[in-house]
Amino acid sequence: MNAVARLPAQPIKLYGSAISGHVHRVRLFLSMLGLPFESIELDLKQRANRTPEFLARNPFGQVPVIEDGDVTLADSNAILVYLNERYASDPAAWMPRDPVGAARVQRWFSVAAGPLAYGPAAARVMALFGRADSGEAVTRSHALLAVMEIHLEQQPFLAAPSATLADIANYAYVAHAPEGSVSLEPYPHVRAWLARVEGLPGFVPMVRTPVGMAA
Repeated sequence: MNAVARLPAQPIKLYGSAISGHVHRVRLFLSMLGLPFESIELDLKQRANRTPEFLARNPFGQVPVIEDGDVTLADSNAILVYLNERYASDPAAWMPRDPVGAARVQRWFSVAAGPLAYGPAAARVMALFGRADSGEAVTRSHALLAVMEIHLEQQPFLAAPSATLADIANYAYVAHAPEGSVSLEPYPHVRAWLARVEGLPGFVPMVRTPVGMAA
C-alpha cells in the first residue's frame, strides 16, 4: 500500500454504487492510497441519484461523488486527479510531471470516457438492466480491446512502465467486460495487464454480477 503525504481530517465520503466501474476506480485508488473513507450506497434502479439531495452534490446526477471536508467533487477521473494531488506521497508516480508522460495519462482518461464507456461499460449496463440489444456495444468493445492488446504487447501498463492513474481509470470495465458478453479470451496481453493491476498493493476487486458470460 502506498504511503500518503497526509490523512484527511475525517473519512472521505464516497457516494455511489458497488456495481459501478466509475465508482470502483475511486474506491480502488482510495484503497491503494490507504485513505479512510465511507461508502454511501445509492440504489440506482430506484433513481437515488436523481433526488434533489444528490443533485445538489452533482447536477448531472452521476456517480461517483466524494465529500472531503468542505470539498464536494464529481467525475471519477477528476476525483482520481484530486486524490493524487492532495494525498499521494509521490503524486508524480501516478501522474507523470513531464509533458509527454502527463499527456499519455490524459489520453487514456479520454479512452475511459469514450471507447471504454461506449464499449465494455455500455454492454455491461445493457446486460445488468435488461436494455436493448448490445450488439453494437460489443463490437465497439472488441475494437477497443484489439487496440489495447497491441499496445500492451509492447509495455506492461497503459501510460508508463509502472502503473499510473490511466490504469486505475480503465481497469474495472475491462476486467468486467465478460458481464456484457465481451470475451477476453482473445486478448492475452490485456489479461496479463489486468493481473498486474490486481497485484498492486491495496488492490480491491469490484463486485461481480451474474450476467452475460458470468451468468
